[in-house]
Amino acid sequence: MSTPSVRRNLFSDTLLVASRELKPVVSDPFSLVFGLVQPLFFLVLFGPLLEAEAGSSWAWFVPGVLVMISLFGTAGAGSNLQMDLMNGTHERLLVTPLARPALFLGKSLKEFTPLIAQAAVIILVMLPFGFRPHPIGALLGLLLLGILGLGIGSLSYALALAVRDQDWLFWTVHQTLLFPLMILSGILLPLAAAPTWMRALSTANPLTHVVNAERDLFAGHLATADVGWGFLAALLTAGLGILVGLRTLTSSTR
Repeated sequence: MSTPSVRRNLFSDTLLVASRELKPVVSDPFSLVFGLVQPLFFLVLFGPLLEAEAGSSWAWFVPGVLVMISLFGTAGAGSNLQMDLMNGTHERLLVTPLARPALFLGKSLKEFTPLIAQAAVIILVMLPFGFRPHPIGALLGLLLLGILGLGIGSLSYALALAVRDQDWLFWTVHQTLLFPLMILSGILLPLAAAPTWMRALSTANPLTHVVNAERDLFAGHLATADVGWGFLAALLTAGLGILVGLRTLTSSTR
């Protein structure tokens, strides 16, 4: 009879932590708008160049920028945990009756909602410019983005916990990995003409499969191999992030 209670408490505690983490975002929506500045610059300054080369390119470029939002928006999520570690908030939460896994799961779950809201804004902004996403494909694409953001955010939180005594190391790893992952995913430019070694790294990059899936979904191709690989890559990233994060939280509180 005790197992259902534990599961119920973990679920409710996770939602409680997630709602706590979302309150600053709701009270200060400007932070969401600020997070869109960089993607909008890419769309305004980079998109027309692609369009000049290959005609209407929004159907190819916008889904890639949405994945960029997921990458840039959630990869730095661990910085919020670093602030909690520095001001003692994290330690105070550890002594509450909340289930400890919920402290990590709630923070990771919080990444889902702002990411979907930002992606929806980008889609709406691009409609007057000729971007015409498939309705069902767009909804599935947003779900895929949310799963990927959950995974990247979880890995970011895990990194923050792992380097809690060397907070500078968080940003070193963050900046070292972020741009290679973006470039090797084909977000900005097609990699078909890239060197063999670059295409090999791109194939091993989970973001590549998510980007390909997003482009298929927004174009209305809902049952392609790329869509399957994209969801698999996002789910594996989310599963790995949560597993690593929970293990890191457990080891850091012993």
